[in-house]
Amino acid sequence: MSKSTDERGRIYLPKDVRERFGDQYRIVELPSHVALFPVDEDPLEGLRAAVGDAFAETEAEDLKGTAREAVSREVRAEADDRSQDDEE
Repeated sequence: MSKSTDERGRIYLPKDVRERFGDQYRIVELPSHVALFPVDEDPLEGLRAAVGDAFAETEAEDLKGTAREAVSREVRAEADDRSQDDEE
């Protein structure tokens, strides 16, 4: 499917695409292109639908906290790797 932007930079998605994927999208800039990813009206509900009952008893704030901790660990590990490379 090919679409052009209008004079204001808007892209109009066909009705069948909106009916299938919804009206909200996240725009992701990648090195070689731009991608649109549908966003559920209730992202947590979308996650639960995708993974079944794996998080059924988990509150949203707990999931956010766990995700933040994981990202912090990854950032620290990457920083440690860079500092070790700089020392060599």
